[in-house]
Amino acid sequence: MCGIIALLLANEDEFVNQMLFDGLTVLQHRGQDAAGIVTSERRRLHLRKDNGLVKDVFQTRHMMELRGNVGLGHVRYPTAGSSSCAEAQPLYTNYPHGICVAHNGNLVNTPELEEMCRTKLNRHVNTDSDSELLLNIFATNLVTASDSEDMVDTVFSAVQAVMSTCKGGYAGLYLINGVGLVGFRDPHGIRPLVFGTRKSSLAAPVSAVPATPAKMNNAKGRLDYALSSESVAIDTLGFNLVRDVKAGEAIFIDMRTGDCHTRICHNEPSLAPCIFEYV
Repeated sequence: MCGIIALLLANEDEFVNQMLFDGLTVLQHRGQDAAGIVTSERRRLHLRKDNGLVKDVFQTRHMMELRGNVGLGHVRYPTAGSSSCAEAQPLYTNYPHGICVAHNGNLVNTPELEEMCRTKLNRHVNTDSDSELLLNIFATNLVTASDSEDMVDTVFSAVQAVMSTCKGGYAGLYLINGVGLVGFRDPHGIRPLVFGTRKSSLAAPVSAVPATPAKMNNAKGRLDYALSSESVAIDTLGFNLVRDVKAGEAIFIDMRTGDCHTRICHNEPSLAPCIFEYV
């Protein structure tokens, strides 16, 4: 069990660092082994992660470096790999775009995925973390699908490939640098993930967001977005809870337009959540 959170603010002059810190603090019960935050400041990524509690990993000097209006946060409870700080998240790969992942869950076919990454995809896997496999498989499929002119379809095609390849219970968040945030939940919805919004500081008054849209194309930069393992982080940060991410669903928040897109990325989703995630 790990805690994950993602934030995207419509105002590029605002920073998510303190909000991510506060969100991880209220998710601390989900993991005390390690903590990490990555932010993006006009395409420059800033990363801080280490073993320890949130309050110890992030000192003032670290927080000052975590600039940017979009970012991911993670608190780790080690269930796969080791307790090395090298396996603290978020994890990063530079191609394509620069992608970071924060992941909660376990993959059950890791030997096959490791072999596939090394021999078929020519991807270097440097840790024993299954999160690194999720990162590399998504990145590879994002390149493969990039022939499409529509970035929205490209992202969802990559997530669909991840879900068809990676077996297990997982919820995850990708930060695609300069493109947006992606949140996804395994086809059985074993691990939790929730979604919230609030009016941005740039916005005029806006009506409530529909609970189950296929595309929130009326946002036009007026909304801030949050994804989290638990609604407590959504509430604490002053966002309005929209709903749970569905089993087999991906949510893509396009930071270039401010729009939010959702799609079921598995042919046969079936909700079977882990009860211990809700204790």
